[in-house]
Amino acid sequence: MEYKEVISSAPVVLVEFYASWCPHCQKMMPIVAEVAELLEGQVPVYQYEIEEDQAFADEAGITSIPTFIIYKDGEPVWKHTGEIDGQVLLSKVQDVANG
Repeated sequence: MEYKEVISSAPVVLVEFYASWCPHCQKMMPIVAEVAELLEGQVPVYQYEIEEDQAFADEAGITSIPTFIIYKDGEPVWKHTGEIDGQVLLSKVQDVANG
């Protein structure tokens, strides 16, 4: 699937770019898993390893990790780089999905 297809696959989509060697990314893994579980059936969550999905990272303009992007109707509406509280991330996604 192309990146444009991924970000347009639902009305609201959450994407995370990470690297397996990144300690901040590793710390976010269980948090993102929990957020994805809470959003299941409402908002798809896609995670891309920047070294495996370099083309997607380039297309999204990723310069540091972890980076979270919320897309609405295929357009980026929110972006955050670095660690983030799971509840904050969840509420940002829900605000976009319900707004």
